[in-house]
Amino acid sequence: MIIRNELSGDIDPIYQLTKAAFEGRPYAAGDEQDVVNRLRTIGTLTLSLVLEIEAQVVGHIAFSPAMNSDGSGPWMALGPVSILPSHQCQGLGSELIMEGLKIIEGQGTAGCILTGNPQYYSRFGFEPAPENSPVSEPSEYFQIKRFSSLVPQGRFSFDPAFYGE
Repeated sequence: MIIRNELSGDIDPIYQLTKAAFEGRPYAAGDEQDVVNRLRTIGTLTLSLVLEIEAQVVGHIAFSPAMNSDGSGPWMALGPVSILPSHQCQGLGSELIMEGLKIIEGQGTAGCILTGNPQYYSRFGFEPAPENSPVSEPSEYFQIKRFSSLVPQGRFSFDPAFYGE
């Protein structure tokens, strides 16, 4: 298993594995693969890691800037994180998440936000933060992981690429 930065030849495999990972999932919007491409196209795909097994890209995680209305930061947003269905439930997503969080913390980021399953993401130190949830997101699934003592006071917003802009 190798975790590394995305290369130009990874773009189509990332698209295909992300599409496959979210296909038919009731919690998915169905455009997660397009979100990654939009982030890349507009230059806000800050960190894009792939996980390879035997020279095949089987996992991907994306991080992009997030903004808080209180002006604090810098903050990052995690997502999407994708694992090929044939490789799911083997801890590979956890490996990508831990590596990505380690990298962005090392870059001096104040913390990371996401919208996702609180039971799953709590293992990585994420905590529910409904008071900071973007207006367009389900507040019961909005979470934050702080890397410092900074406590955000305002509402977050994800990059417009998440909403097709």
